[in-house]
Amino acid sequence: MLTIKNLLQKESFFLLAGPCVIENEKMALEIAERIIFITQRLGIPYIFKGSFKKANRSRADSFTGIGDEKALKILGKIRDTFHIPTVTDIHESQDAIKAAEYVDVLQIPAFLSRQTDLLIAAAKTGKTVNIKKGQFLSPSAMKFAVQKVVDSGNDQILITERGTTFGYTDLVVDYRGIPEMKAFGFPVVMDVTHSLQQPNQTSGVTGGMPQLIETIAKAAIAVGVDGLFIETHPEPSKALSDGANMLPLDLLETLLEKLLRIKKVL
Repeated sequence: MLTIKNLLQKESFFLLAGPCVIENEKMALEIAERIIFITQRLGIPYIFKGSFKKANRSRADSFTGIGDEKALKILGKIRDTFHIPTVTDIHESQDAIKAAEYVDVLQIPAFLSRQTDLLIAAAKTGKTVNIKKGQFLSPSAMKFAVQKVVDSGNDQILITERGTTFGYTDLVVDYRGIPEMKAFGFPVVMDVTHSLQQPNQTSGVTGGMPQLIETIAKAAIAVGVDGLFIETHPEPSKALSDGANMLPLDLLETLLEKLLRIKKVL
C-alpha cells in the first residue's frame, strides 16, 4: 500500500509523471517502462500518471478518452506489471470508487478543489488523495480542502501547486505558497507542466510554454518542494491532450539529473 512515508526521501524528491491522458495501452506501457528505468537508476520514488478521461475541455470536439473502463484497466495493468503506484484524476463522486480499484492516488483537479462531496468521496476510499490548488485560490485557502479529507478519516494527502490565474490567458507561480502549504503538515508537489499552460485561447485549445519547464522545476526544488508532477509524451506535438505544455520524454532523464544535483546541494 502506498503511504506518504515511503515517498519521502531526504536525498531525493518523488515524481508523478506520464501522459496527460491514456491514449492507448502500448503507448502507456512504453512511457511507464521508460520512466521506471530512469527513476530506478536515479533513486527517485515514482508514481505513473495518466487521466482515464478528460472531463474539463474547452470544446465539445476535444478528445476526452478511450473509454473509462478501458483506460482504468490500462492503469491497473501498469500497476500490476511494473509494481508501481498509479494516479488518475476524478471529476465526480462516483468516479472515486470506480478509479480506486485500479489506482493508488486519486487526484482532485484544480477547478474542483472546493467540491466537498468529491473530496469526501476520494477520502473515504482510503487511497492517497492529491488535491491540486485551484488557480483561483490562495495557498492559505487550501487548508480547508485538506481539512475536508482529514475530517473524513484520511491523512494520506498530497497538495499540488499548479499556478495561479494571471489575467485571462496566463498563469504565474508564486513560490511563497510552497512553504506556506508545507506548514499544513503534508507533502507539497509542484505541477511543473500545468503551471506553464496558457488557457482560454481563442482557438479553444490551451497553449503552453514548455521551454520553461526546467526553470519552474529548478525553482520548485530550490524552495523545498517534496515532489514534482510532469506530464510527458514521446511526441508532444502528436499528443491528444495538453501537448502544448508537455515535456518530450527523451528530455526527462537529463532534467531529473539536474534537479537531483540541486536537491543534494540543499
